[in-house]
Amino acid sequence: MLHKPSLPSETTAAGRSRPHDSATKHVAGAALYVDDVPEPAGTLHVVPVGSKIAAGRILVMDLEAVRAAPGVVAVLTAADVPGRNDVSPVDFDCDPCLAEESIEFHSQVVFAVVGRSREQARRAAALARIEYSETIPVVTVDEALDQDVVVMPDYAFAQGEPDEALDGAANRLHGSIRIGGQEHFYLEGQVVLAVPGEDSDMYVLSSTQHPTEVQHVVARVLGVADHAVECEVRRMGGGFGGKESQASQWAALAALAARVTGRPCKLRLDRDDDMAMTGKRHDFLVNYDVGFDEDGVITGYDVLYAARCGYSADLSLGICDRTMFHADNAYFLGDARIATRRMKTNTVSNTAFRGFGGPQGMMGMERAIDAIAWTLGLDPLDVRKANFYAGGRDRTPYGQTVEDNILLELVETLEASADYRERRRRIAAFNDNSAILKKGIALTPVKFGISFTLIQLNQAGALVHVYSDGSVHLNHGGTEMGQGLYMKVAQVTADVFGIDVSAVKITATTTAKVPNTSPTAASSGTDLNGQAARAAALAIRDRMAAVAANEFGVAAESIAFEGGRVVAGGRSLSFGELAKMAVQARVSLSATGFYKTPKIHWDRAAGLGRPFLYFAYGASCSEVTIDTLTGEMKVDRVDILHDVGRSLNPAIDIGQIEGGFVQGMGWLTTEELVFDAQGRLRTHAPSTYKIPTAGDVPEDFRVALFERQNREETVGRSKAVGEPPLMLAISVFCAIADAIHSLAPGARVSLDAPATPEEILKSIKAAMRAS
Repeated sequence: MLHKPSLPSETTAAGRSRPHDSATKHVAGAALYVDDVPEPAGTLHVVPVGSKIAAGRILVMDLEAVRAAPGVVAVLTAADVPGRNDVSPVDFDCDPCLAEESIEFHSQVVFAVVGRSREQARRAAALARIEYSETIPVVTVDEALDQDVVVMPDYAFAQGEPDEALDGAANRLHGSIRIGGQEHFYLEGQVVLAVPGEDSDMYVLSSTQHPTEVQHVVARVLGVADHAVECEVRRMGGGFGGKESQASQWAALAALAARVTGRPCKLRLDRDDDMAMTGKRHDFLVNYDVGFDEDGVITGYDVLYAARCGYSADLSLGICDRTMFHADNAYFLGDARIATRRMKTNTVSNTAFRGFGGPQGMMGMERAIDAIAWTLGLDPLDVRKANFYAGGRDRTPYGQTVEDNILLELVETLEASADYRERRRRIAAFNDNSAILKKGIALTPVKFGISFTLIQLNQAGALVHVYSDGSVHLNHGGTEMGQGLYMKVAQVTADVFGIDVSAVKITATTTAKVPNTSPTAASSGTDLNGQAARAAALAIRDRMAAVAANEFGVAAESIAFEGGRVVAGGRSLSFGELAKMAVQARVSLSATGFYKTPKIHWDRAAGLGRPFLYFAYGASCSEVTIDTLTGEMKVDRVDILHDVGRSLNPAIDIGQIEGGFVQGMGWLTTEELVFDAQGRLRTHAPSTYKIPTAGDVPEDFRVALFERQNREETVGRSKAVGEPPLMLAISVFCAIADAIHSLAPGARVSLDAPATPEEILKSIKAAMRAS
């Protein structure tokens, strides 16, 4: 793997490659996750039990044998909920914590066993006698479309006159693509420890991306005020969106068990139960109608995305909206209509996943671009470049102006460094002389909007203390799931004080210190929490500067904090000496910081606004080889050039790019979710669900950072890096389609995602029939 260094740092801490704050503990196995924390005396264990049907009603639920089983302390049903039996993240829907009568998906939780041990609770659960009245479930998007069942109203936005543009286009084609879902497969499953306190208080240690939501939901289910619930999280063993809203149900169940029994209660989902009971990435059926000229320039576009949302809304409103925001990807569409249908099915409610609908939006667009190129006999890269946003062609279908337009430069830089044109010629020659193995290559772009599209979520708080020895305590609303957020925010804080990052103590996120936090999602964790921490640190630094100015007899503006010292007028103190001096002078060295993202606004009814502060860009060039007899595929080489602005931590950013790419590659090639006609998830374990392994990572994997600072005033002029790299893997999918296309150059490839060996063989046969 080749890693190009980023811009030289001009600061003390930010801009330098630093190890993840828990890297050593990760390697040594010493990092404490929820299940590693010593259990309080008397801790009980909660096992949720799911339904055996996907649609129907509970007729009889006899739990007497469960209650009488060895080790069972309590059995929880909906009747035991003292507050509201609802764990939904939105206020216009209801997700019951425990099913009451209606069953809407297979494995929906109907009761929970609280036992002295997890094993005893699991054995007892099998003794339940439940009778159902079963109805035929709606499982697929096609079935939901046929029956016209949705979880929320259809939504669309448009600009210009797409119907007229399509009717008047020189060329026009219709197409479709099915895009599969994806299991989060975090290494640490859903887990929570709830400890009851006095006066109805509840402490919840949760593996969650959204401590505030867990606090709200637990309080709602228990029927208490938010201030009675404290939620804490130090780290997660992966989240990827699966712990944004979906951690709340398990926290509520554990807290309910703790309330009923008066004892600490832990809930840790078995991997099979985790996969069956929690939501996935939304799968989509995409139908498009595109008009274009002889150069492949799009003149009219109309697309419909139909999503399998599952049995309830969960976060589908925002996810499907973001799909629409990214249905253009990097291209000016002119007269265009972007529409979605949010289909209701008797499957687990789908939820946030890295990219939050954006990847699916881009996949639909990239299929249309490839189809245009195949129709005209052009290189797909040339069609992509011809449609990029540019001056005078810079308005998105939702009304935001693309102000920077750096993508053409980025793509052409990668095109040259990856030797794209020469490799395409070599691949054509290889394919001409290879009957069974065929190669393909694709270079695809990414333009990803950064900000929560629910405007109120674009805020963050932080709490910073400086102690009298000069050490710093840092707390903020962001959560750490392995992405390096804690280290980046610590680097920003250290920079303000001019001290080494080792002097900053990173502490667990807790609702008791920073209230009303937003989830760590939408790639905005560093943008929001870094700015909030910086604001708090600056407030303290200004007070310390006033103390130093008084000591040195100079203006406060002349005080410099650098290299662990405070300097002015030829004199200096260590940062610790000044901190002690400030305490002696009775100056507060504690401050809260707050940040809200500027410039953004969104009018959903009008379909217009500026939902994003800025765009992050990237491009990837992938080369693959397919076996036309077996459908097997290998990624031979990947070149990536990605825009992270002015990197706060190049090592962490490169790690995020590599990891995101491989996760995206899994989504598009190997990770297949299979539900049967009865609504049961059949791919509910590592034995049946294939995530990428070390052997799937390309041997030739070249990653470089595009060296441009953010035009917006983000922290350190950096850009978000959590989600955008996942969509770089679209180049692998397009390269597979390119390889198939070489078998039938006059045909359009009908490859769906994921491109498993079976799907590749199916696509090859279809292409050969069409040629």
